[in-house]
Amino acid sequence: MSGLIGVYECNIDAKARLLLPAAFKKQLQPVLEKGFVVKRSVFHKCLELYTIDEWNALVKDVNKLNRFKKKNVDFIRMFNAGVKPVELDANGRLLLPKDLMVYAGISKNIVMSAAVSMIEIWDKDQYENTINDPGVDFGSLAEEVMGSMGNKADDVELP
Repeated sequence: MSGLIGVYECNIDAKARLLLPAAFKKQLQPVLEKGFVVKRSVFHKCLELYTIDEWNALVKDVNKLNRFKKKNVDFIRMFNAGVKPVELDANGRLLLPKDLMVYAGISKNIVMSAAVSMIEIWDKDQYENTINDPGVDFGSLAEEVMGSMGNKADDVELP
């Protein structure tokens, strides 16, 4: 799948259901019927929503880990903590598991943010705090992470 695009504010109803934004639904149309997997994020208090195909590709790599190394077994256990399959209902809604909502601090107002091959689901206030963190200099981060991606123009030295 090519990269997903978009950031959308949504609401969770009283039964912990959220309506998948129409733009995401359109981008995911070929795989909607297969279902999704939702899990805890590794680095932030948010949830990650994967299509079943993306999840299977990720799990394929995780399954290559040597299970006779304690750190690998610990990683696999933590990686899979709270993982749940979810499907769209007839109205295009996803039911978020209560335990994962508690983990992510999600109550009513959320943000669904495309993160290349998956969608992050955030409590709106936590999302805003994270992207507006004054301790993160995005320009420096971009240069550090993407600055050495082999762009030939970077290799040219000017007099």
